[in-house]
Amino acid sequence: MKLDIISIENKKVGSVDLDDTIFGLRVRSDLLARAVNWQLAKRRIGIQQTKGRSEVSGGGKKPFNQKGTGNARQGTSRAPQMRGGGIVFGPKKRDHAHNLPKKVRALALKTALSSKQAEGKLFILDKAEMKTPKTAALIKHMEKLSWGSTLVIDGASVDEGFARAARNIVGLDVLPSQGANVYDIMRRDTLVLTKDAVEKLQERLK
Repeated sequence: MKLDIISIENKKVGSVDLDDTIFGLRVRSDLLARAVNWQLAKRRIGIQQTKGRSEVSGGGKKPFNQKGTGNARQGTSRAPQMRGGGIVFGPKKRDHAHNLPKKVRALALKTALSSKQAEGKLFILDKAEMKTPKTAALIKHMEKLSWGSTLVIDGASVDEGFARAARNIVGLDVLPSQGANVYDIMRRDTLVLTKDAVEKLQERLK
């Protein structure tokens, strides 16, 4: 399929051929959900932890006599039913990450790209460059292009001037091609790829 290439001034400067096996697949929400869950699980920090009866301090001595006090017998003050005792089945440090096959991850990324193309929310930009890294100038360009919540994916590296101009714009993310992922693509309404990004992604996903 062919798609127009536009400049940052919203002028047509050419066209590009997109690989149908990457940008023209049937959208599968199950693959997108699996990829997003996998990414978010890797981000989770499982640092919640409570102390069990073997970890709380004290309790080496029997708290009171076995008989004659009128209380239920107790062997240690570290028992869960005692004040200051350990916690039963409390949370422990853990890793929430799980495995997702490499082929599934690649297919999910293709599906995410295809979904933006199917919705008409995929744009090809000639170059993501700014001679003067001014946020106000980039905002004016975005208004001309009617881009709101947008993810811009560049080639092997991101132009420093463009990245600095985009830094303070809410709802605008900029990534190099190797950082392209399902979660960031789906969380933004519009996807913008540079010509270099198209080449890199097609090389990566073929």
